[in-house]
Amino acid sequence: MQPEVTGLGFENFIGQADMLSKALFVILIVMSIVSWLIIFLKALQGISEKRNTKKFLKMFWNAKSVDDIDGYLVEHTPNNYHEILTDAGVHALQRYKKTHGNSLRDSGSLGEVITRALSTKLDEINLRCENGVTALAAIAATAPFVGLFGTVYGIYHALIEIGSTGAGTIDKIAGPVGEALIMTGVGLAVAIPAVLAHSWVIRRNQVTVGALDSFAYELLNLLGGECVHCKNDCCDKSQTKGA
Repeated sequence: MQPEVTGLGFENFIGQADMLSKALFVILIVMSIVSWLIIFLKALQGISEKRNTKKFLKMFWNAKSVDDIDGYLVEHTPNNYHEILTDAGVHALQRYKKTHGNSLRDSGSLGEVITRALSTKLDEINLRCENGVTALAAIAATAPFVGLFGTVYGIYHALIEIGSTGAGTIDKIAGPVGEALIMTGVGLAVAIPAVLAHSWVIRRNQVTVGALDSFAYELLNLLGGECVHCKNDCCDKSQTKGA
């Protein structure tokens, strides 16, 4: 007659685990919370960015002059990457008109000044896009091994139980083996969403940065040509100074 096995639910497995097993379980839960929090925030950011960018680009390409764009940026705090990039370029143009390239920050031609401003801002945006990516990669890489460590530790408990009792019956080893399998499952449940989210965020960042690179090129052409029509004749003065 087989011994009756009772109390093999999930709560029972967690309840009979020692401090190390519980610590590993808590670590996996924290990893899962962090991973899903990043996924949730990135999803919300993507939705907001897409909506605000579409609205801004419609205004940008329908604007009659750079002054109209500048007025829009003054009235609206930049809340998407295209607005932030445009704001950096417009401010570089305005500074150049005021200093005529006489300051160290604005030395060189107008095109060089705007290029530096846009490149710096693109680097900042790229770093901002990377927020959370390292955490997702770390969770995706380490969660399976944390679960595996819990699995090995659970099997070790099962072997200790067999050695101490001299019997390998199911009622003696079900608890430790069940604990081991739970840790394996939790580790995979934490790692798989993190892996998928990491790939998704990396791909989205590549698309975003590529679109911003193209927009920066268009912005450079537009703002660089603006100086030709300015009343301050800053291009002529800069060229005269360099001659």
